[in-house]
Amino acid sequence: MFPQAETHARPTTRAVRHELFTALELPGQPPRYATEFDHLLKDTLATHPRTLVLDEAQWLSGDLLECIRYLWDDPFTQLAVVFVGGEGCHATLRKEPMLSSRIFIWQRFTRLTPDEVLDVIPLYHPLWADADPGNIAFADQHAAHGNFRNWARLTAHTQTALDRTGHARVDQDVLRWAFSRLGTGS
Repeated sequence: MFPQAETHARPTTRAVRHELFTALELPGQPPRYATEFDHLLKDTLATHPRTLVLDEAQWLSGDLLECIRYLWDDPFTQLAVVFVGGEGCHATLRKEPMLSSRIFIWQRFTRLTPDEVLDVIPLYHPLWADADPGNIAFADQHAAHGNFRNWARLTAHTQTALDRTGHARVDQDVLRWAFSRLGTGS
């Protein structure tokens, strides 16, 4: 299992340091001062490769982004950082030139095309592996719209529908039941 840290919306630098302390399972009490804390984190991040994924990066403060850059930029840390975000993420990261100049790849993800959905979704989850391609296309057209977050929600509701209805495979009745739980008016 990989250590995970979760913070609330718009986390402070202090909160993220504490979440990293916990996720890295560091012994003792967290340091009181930022400098001591950063030295401890850098020493720990130098022991072996780690990946830090920062979701909803558009909500991160400049101070927090600078702290992450400081940890990442150290020549001894073995840290890869992945910034993930929605609308405004690119602009937020670009506002920090010391950070943005170090980003190796800027990758924009777009919705899957209908053909990509038919190729990818059967591989995404066993529920869709033997589903009729027509039903996958129906689900995408009415609920998922090529978006993986929508596919994740739809998959969970479709599994519940299969469990509750006793159907062995995904069909349009099962999908309509799942759509009714999405709250999107699908």
